[in-house]
Amino acid sequence: MALHFVDPGAATAQPGDAVVLTGAEAHHAAAVRRVRVGEEVTVGDGAGVWLTGECEQVAPREVVVRVTARTEVPAPSPRITLVQALAKGDRDELAAQAATELGVDAVIPWQAARSVSRWEGQKSEKGRARWETIVREAAKQAHRPWIPVVAPPARTAEVAGLAASALVLVLEPSATTPLTALTDEIRAATELVLVVGPEGGIAPEERTRLEDAGARIVRLGAEVLRTSTAGPAALAAIAVALGRW
Repeated sequence: MALHFVDPGAATAQPGDAVVLTGAEAHHAAAVRRVRVGEEVTVGDGAGVWLTGECEQVAPREVVVRVTARTEVPAPSPRITLVQALAKGDRDELAAQAATELGVDAVIPWQAARSVSRWEGQKSEKGRARWETIVREAAKQAHRPWIPVVAPPARTAEVAGLAASALVLVLEPSATTPLTALTDEIRAATELVLVVGPEGGIAPEERTRLEDAGARIVRLGAEVLRTSTAGPAALAAIAVALGRW
């Protein structure tokens, strides 16, 4: 499988054109992945453009790829967003990474009531920037033509507001409705939102607010999953329901 890189220059490139990788992408290609002249790689713009090409020049500061084919991949439908509660350690980051590999289209950091980690001031911007890096690298590793968007941190009121235009599924171990019971609704949705709470779970008042806004409370199974694995597990189940797997 050809190595995949992301570069804005891919957006307008056509077969026969040269796309020049610079900066971190060039260093990764030449010094880390050790691509060679003549090797086939893929390059995307992160927004649906997918190029296939051969490396013409390879150096740590610049890699030139001659485009041989171009494909424009439409955005997936339904669009799936993961609302991931901030968690201690790197559990929320692991969730964002795995969700990207499994096909999520957007990630929203959620400042839940029981979140141990708090994003305030400069920490908020740094946290979002780190998640963007994690998501970008995961998308490259998974060879995804679309890189998920990382939104600004949201409060519970903003998460509840998503139910006005999307099917919002709140993952809750104590729920009586299994996720698989909503297969028909999932297939009919154009916007799908998964909400995952922090280690301490979703606070009762948050659950009530989400339900009152129209969110559906669902469970995955008898097991209680970590906040880092609940979202990816649900995405896997949804991929099967949608026929993507």
